[in-house]
Amino acid sequence: MRLLKYADGKGFRLTEDLNADIPSYAILSHRWGPDTDEVSYKDIIDRVGDAKVGYKKLEFCAKQARRNGLQHFWVDTCCINKSDPIEVQISINSMFRWYRDATRCYVYLSDVSVTHEQKPHGDPSETPWMSAFRESRWFTRGWTLQELLAPASVEFFSNDGQRLGDKKSLEQQIHEITGIGIPVLRSNQLSQFDVEERFRWAEKRETKYEEDWAYCLLGIFGVFMVPNYGEGKDYAIRRLRREIDELSERPGRPQNQPNPSMMIPFGRDEDFVERPTLLSQISQKCGRPGSRTAIVGLGGVGKSQLAIEYAYRIQERSPKAWVFWVHASNAARFEQSFREIAAHVTAPGRHDLKANIFQLVRGWLADERNGCWVLILDNLDNADFLTASYASGGGHTDGVDGTNSLPLIRCLPQCQHGSVLVTSRNRQVASELAEDRDIITVDPMDKEHALTLLRRKLGQHQAEAGGSVEELAAALEYMPLAIVQAAAYISQTWPPCSVQQYLDKFRKSDRRKAGLLSYVGGKLRRDPSAKNSILNTWQISFDHVHDIRPSAIHVLSLMSFCDRQGIPASLLRGQDGETKRWQEQDSGARNAHDSDDAGFRWGGDDDHYDNSDDDNDNDDDNDDDNESSYNKDNDGLKDDIMTLRQFSFISANKDGKTLEMHRLVQLATLEWLEAHGQQDHWRHRLLRRLCERLPTGEYENWGEAEKLEVQVMETRKTKLGVDHPSTLTSMANLASTYRDQGRWSEAEKLFVQVMGTFKTKLGADHPSTLTSMGNLASIYRDQGRWEEAEKLFVQVMETFKTKLGADHPDTLTSMANLAFTWKSQGRHVEALALIKDCARAQQQVLGPKHPYTLSSLAAVDRWSS
Repeated sequence: MRLLKYADGKGFRLTEDLNADIPSYAILSHRWGPDTDEVSYKDIIDRVGDAKVGYKKLEFCAKQARRNGLQHFWVDTCCINKSDPIEVQISINSMFRWYRDATRCYVYLSDVSVTHEQKPHGDPSETPWMSAFRESRWFTRGWTLQELLAPASVEFFSNDGQRLGDKKSLEQQIHEITGIGIPVLRSNQLSQFDVEERFRWAEKRETKYEEDWAYCLLGIFGVFMVPNYGEGKDYAIRRLRREIDELSERPGRPQNQPNPSMMIPFGRDEDFVERPTLLSQISQKCGRPGSRTAIVGLGGVGKSQLAIEYAYRIQERSPKAWVFWVHASNAARFEQSFREIAAHVTAPGRHDLKANIFQLVRGWLADERNGCWVLILDNLDNADFLTASYASGGGHTDGVDGTNSLPLIRCLPQCQHGSVLVTSRNRQVASELAEDRDIITVDPMDKEHALTLLRRKLGQHQAEAGGSVEELAAALEYMPLAIVQAAAYISQTWPPCSVQQYLDKFRKSDRRKAGLLSYVGGKLRRDPSAKNSILNTWQISFDHVHDIRPSAIHVLSLMSFCDRQGIPASLLRGQDGETKRWQEQDSGARNAHDSDDAGFRWGGDDDHYDNSDDDNDNDDDNDDDNESSYNKDNDGLKDDIMTLRQFSFISANKDGKTLEMHRLVQLATLEWLEAHGQQDHWRHRLLRRLCERLPTGEYENWGEAEKLEVQVMETRKTKLGVDHPSTLTSMANLASTYRDQGRWSEAEKLFVQVMGTFKTKLGADHPSTLTSMGNLASIYRDQGRWEEAEKLFVQVMETFKTKLGADHPDTLTSMANLAFTWKSQGRHVEALALIKDCARAQQQVLGPKHPYTLSSLAAVDRWSS
């Protein structure tokens, strides 16, 4: 429970959630007004709410508690986080105990005032407020029944804070108002009174939610029951009576049966960084009776860590609930975990060698008498073994009840007193156990949380790191597992490594990055059978995807050589029938058992693809077949992309046409391909694909051309370097596309960059440099920036004359460009003279029929007339 405390003129503050060493406290009993009038848990956290009507009650309770020497007090409106269903469930079952254990209980009667006038027919011997006291609606509410009976000290106050009396001094009036016997009011052992008598105490009381009529009696009958709003009053009462009957009939728990506890193989992480939204989602979804919830995300984003923290919080909030951890990576580990559960709860029959351990544990979980439980299935990335019929120990054996074994998924009972939480990298697997609305996606941390985690894990090392910590967290893409690995490397390696030194190594090359990200160290709190480096974690997932859908790995392989953002889906679509051939090739490879590397013969023979269209070109009758093949390929690509998205390896952009992948996933894919000798093959495939897909220059193709040219440019930047000639050529091509689209500033920016790099790398008079200068001059001319254009064209022409000669084709092209610029400036005489010289030279060098010659001659005719 949380308690409130007055904070010296700064309002009220909540304590942490207390389970032990709870200080003495006062508790408020009152009748709720409209929800908008009451101060909520969120109001206290946000330090607002002092303008609400209900704030007056908090001030009253705090003032009265201080008068009685108490520093802490409890009010139900704001000490319970009602957005957390688990907390609400725990609070409902704990409410009676909280009131019973309070040092003082103050009843605030909002409808009673000491200034009330005596009613005409009232008893003149009674005080003026007594008639209002007798008619107070506080006595008509369901929840106030336990608030009257549970505490030893109950004091009544008017709405202006005047003390009216206590349960002892007003017991006669209370008896007359409620019909509850005075012995009951004086007793602290309600179990001695008849069940039906206890039900009669509440028969005239009302609750806001009909089910609460039963739930408000849990403490009075000493039973624990999971609330299930929506079941209706009658069903809730039937459940309550069943609990009461079982409590009275069963002889008691066997002496050797343990109390509810938590079975989890990991300690709590003192460095855990809370991501409030995620934990709130988990608590809310798992808090519903019978819930099944899944946490899904890329390996290393912290799914298991969230589940571990949630488990410890459940234990703190609900000591009477069982928490079980199941390693669900495969059938063998799943069975071992079930055997450990059976031993932990001392399930009868667990030592019987013929017993089906799954059905035995299922039976125990389904028995509501054993209490509430949470079952966490960790690393459930492949659900095939759950859907197959399976008997413990292998093979089909009869269960403890004589029935045949069932699919393991049936061993997870759907019952109101239990909930299941799954962690998985595969959203499709998660959807087999949880509804889509109950699947929580976990992404890498945001910057703030990632920095907090890194600093905590670095400990003393972070003090000397300065700004390097932020740079390192960003370089690691805010991935929790990568951050823990890096911190472990920095803290544990010898000779010592600073944050900056690690960062320098990390940035040196992809190979160096891969080496650092393969380091295993630190207390990772992960399944001992799992790979504890982030690259190995993902590469195991790659193997799994390759086994279930090889063509999806082909798509991922192509994408790994692209720039990781804005990858056109059209670039990944195979030629007619190519996807099918990929699948057939892999199928054949996996069946070629005589080859050690058979499972990784993804690419097939290059000639097989080079000639893939030859037959179709020679057979017009195959058009219908080709269209069908294309549609199948298109559907196959959609399925491939869906598979990769299910594993969070890639994501789709909002435009619906482009994809992207996480930077470290890209690195892991490249390393995986290298390990299997496939990098060169897929690099070659991508380059060929780019050449095949680059569209012609018509207006309709500009958008597609731009996307592909961006990919070519970014890929060459990554693989060849920013200043490689091929990269610069790609930049120039993209700039030309921008120019054709009239996007002058973007084209100019790229042409300036290309020209500057060529100057630095090749020299100011290199032909490539001069060509780029000519391109930039054309941009200036297109924008009407004549002087800038003229300056560059003159420089280009004079340099070409010096380097290549006056009659070189490139020199003549630059002459024509300058002539057209002069013409645009209105310098007609100079322009005409220059274009005539250019035309004469072109006739001699290029010939009279050459397009450039004809263009210059046409200009001479136009300008002369």
